[in-house]
Amino acid sequence: MKQFLKRRLSFTDIFLILVNLVPLWGVWFRDWNAKEIFLVYCLESVIAGLYNIVMMFMTTLVKKKDVWTNGTSSTIMSGYFFIFFFAFHYGFFVFIQMTIFLGVVQFDNIPSPGVFDFLFHLTRYLSPATQQLLLLFIVSYGLVIIKDFVIPGVYKTASLGTLMFAPYARIFIQQFCVIIGAFLLEFNLGKIFIVVFVIVKIFFEIVLNYQKLIEEAGKGKIEKQV
Repeated sequence: MKQFLKRRLSFTDIFLILVNLVPLWGVWFRDWNAKEIFLVYCLESVIAGLYNIVMMFMTTLVKKKDVWTNGTSSTIMSGYFFIFFFAFHYGFFVFIQMTIFLGVVQFDNIPSPGVFDFLFHLTRYLSPATQQLLLLFIVSYGLVIIKDFVIPGVYKTASLGTLMFAPYARIFIQQFCVIIGAFLLEFNLGKIFIVVFVIVKIFFEIVLNYQKLIEEAGKGKIEKQV
């Protein structure tokens, strides 16, 4: 895994670090609600999943099919099978996580919403400033994918199997931090939560070379090198 550790920061890295510092600044100096920031970070799982489906769809348009490995056997499957499998499996994972996290957060004078109510009525639960932060995350994810996946043409040769599992490691780290943050929020330590979460998130953004992981996905070599 040493080949996936970054030696120096790229423009993309610096951009993502600045984006992740925005909620820290907002909570500490603009009195943003730490619970709302908590929910925006939870929504990152949804954002990452939707963008991953877009990436898999682009690759499917070019490759049509790819190798599906199940234990020791391999089968050539349509790219749409990979997409539907990912959407169902990852969607179920996100639904369970969001249900747990929404149960942790208590809104003022509003009962804790269900997952779908929350997703379809974000303006009811997030302030305008937090909505803008969510939009910033959506745009930043899109810009990174355009720069590292679309423009270099990685989508033309990417492994659908690798792309399908690409979001999980990053999301597991994020969810672990959010779980810790939930305990801090219970004790009204929102500012401490945001500091811990942002530091850990930036650390993994810097140390793990996600761009190289994507590039290696295009060469179909990740399984051999890890």
